[in-house]
Amino acid sequence: MERKEIESAVEAILFASGEPVQEKRICMALDLARPAVERALHDLRDLYAYERRGIRLVQMEDSWQLCSAPEHAGAIRRAFEIRKPAKLSQPALEVLTIIAYYQPTTRAYVDQIRGVDSSYTVGLLLNRKLIEECGRLQVPGRPRLYRTTKTFLRAFHLTSLDELPELTGLGGGEQMRLDGSGGAAEGGEDGGSPGGSEEER
Repeated sequence: MERKEIESAVEAILFASGEPVQEKRICMALDLARPAVERALHDLRDLYAYERRGIRLVQMEDSWQLCSAPEHAGAIRRAFEIRKPAKLSQPALEVLTIIAYYQPTTRAYVDQIRGVDSSYTVGLLLNRKLIEECGRLQVPGRPRLYRTTKTFLRAFHLTSLDELPELTGLGGGEQMRLDGSGGAAEGGEDGGSPGGSEEER
């Protein structure tokens, strides 16, 4: 296949999916080696950004997804009467930060660090698809383990968990939490309002 033909086929697969697609699945579908598919993906991503298209190609670890350009989120909401997702509260950001940095982890461990019950907040993050269950800890009671999702990566503009900023401390008088841009911010229980809103698709 020629280079443009590969790009066209990759674009079609991503558009038809509507969900993140793993690179290896695209390679299998097109019967191509990974380098050729990766080159097509990177070329498409750069093309959409350079030409200021209405769509963007977003990488999330080993998967890729076509999404609407964030600068058009307002127009999309108006066109389809979509409510803007509520910003995450400070407790939700605290719980999400702990899970992001210590995953897979249990709710009991989150509670231990925060010093308060986090069951409601964990449920909220599950509903927002920012975290997911990923098995059970092999100890008495077998508590559920939680980890972040690809939705989390997209919401905080991260390609992979390796891009999380270094965590210098958690607990004590200050709490570490993610901010809306995927960075780490410090603040106490009485800190300012958080800004961790999810990106519109």
